[in-house]
Amino acid sequence: MTRIFSGIKPTGHLTLGNYLGALCRWVEVDQHQSDALFSVVDLHALTMEHDPARVRRLSRQAATLMLAAGLDPERCTVFVQSHVDEHARLSYLLECTATDGELRRMIQYKEKSAQARATGQSVRVSLLTYPVLMAADILAYGADEVPVGDDQAQHVELTRDLAVRFNQRYGHTFTVPKATHPPVAARVMDLQDPTSKMGKSHESGAGIVYLLDDADMVRKKIMRAVTDSGLEVEYDRESRPGIANLLEILASCEGGNPNELAGVYESYGALKKDTAEAVVELLRPVRERHAELAADPGRVDDVLRKGAERARGMARPRVDAAYRAIGLLPA
Repeated sequence: MTRIFSGIKPTGHLTLGNYLGALCRWVEVDQHQSDALFSVVDLHALTMEHDPARVRRLSRQAATLMLAAGLDPERCTVFVQSHVDEHARLSYLLECTATDGELRRMIQYKEKSAQARATGQSVRVSLLTYPVLMAADILAYGADEVPVGDDQAQHVELTRDLAVRFNQRYGHTFTVPKATHPPVAARVMDLQDPTSKMGKSHESGAGIVYLLDDADMVRKKIMRAVTDSGLEVEYDRESRPGIANLLEILASCEGGNPNELAGVYESYGALKKDTAEAVVELLRPVRERHAELAADPGRVDDVLRKGAERARGMARPRVDAAYRAIGLLPA
C-alpha cells in the first residue's frame, strides 16, 4: 500500500479549514486506501513564543479531535511527534544535508521571521530549520505521499531535494515522496478576510469557524461573512473571493460543485444561511464525539501510546540506516 504521512500543528484550536482541507480526506479516503500515519506535530509549535501549558492542552485537544473526526486507530497510526525520538534524530542529519540558502528561501520563514521582528521578538533558529524537521517527519517513515495544502508544497519540494541529495551522497536510504493536494476546499479562507487562509493562530477569531464552536456561534460567524460588491452570486475566486469561499465551503459540506451551486442562489443571504446550516450539521457529530472522548482521557492516551510504539517501529530501522550511511558508528 502507498504510505502517507501528514500532521497537525498544535498552535491554535482546529478550524473548519483544517477539517475540510485535511481531516475529511484523512477519514474518508486516506486511512482506507493507504498505510497512513497522522501526527500531532508538537515540536513544530516551539518555533515561536509559546505557553508550554497551552501547547500541551492544544496537543491533547488536536489528538482528541482527530479521533472524533473519525480516524480509526485500527486502520491508521495516530500519535504525537515528540513521543517518537526518531524525528529529532533524523532532523539533525538532514540539517547536515540542507544548505543555509535553501532554508532562507522558504516563503513561510520569510513571512514569520518578519512578523516576529515586527513585534520585537527574536527569531529562533528552529523557525529557520523547521522545514528540515518536517522533512524528517516524512522521510523517517518512507512515506510515498504527503497530503498538504498549497502553503506547504514548498516544504515537500525541499523534502524531495534532501532525500535525493542524501541518497546520492551516502547511498539509497530514503523514499522520495510527492505532495498530494485535496480537490475542493484545500484552502478555506477567513470569513472576514477571504484573501487570507483560515488559520488556527489568527489574532482575531471573527472570521474563523472552530470545530468546537457551538451551533449558534457557527451561524453567527457565517452570516457575518464578508461578501463582495455586486448582487449576483457567481463563483470567481479572483473578483468574488468572499462568495467563492462560501460556495466552496458549501460544496465541500454537501459534495457539490461551486460553479453549479452559484446558479442555485439569487441572494447572498440565502447562500449564507444554507452554508451556515450545512456547516452546523457537518460539525455536530464531531463535537459530540469530542465530548465523549474528552470525558475519558485515558482512552486517548492509550491510542497515542500505541500509535507512538507503532510509529517508532516503522521509523527506527530507517533512521538507524541513515546514521550508518552518513558515517556514524553504531551504538
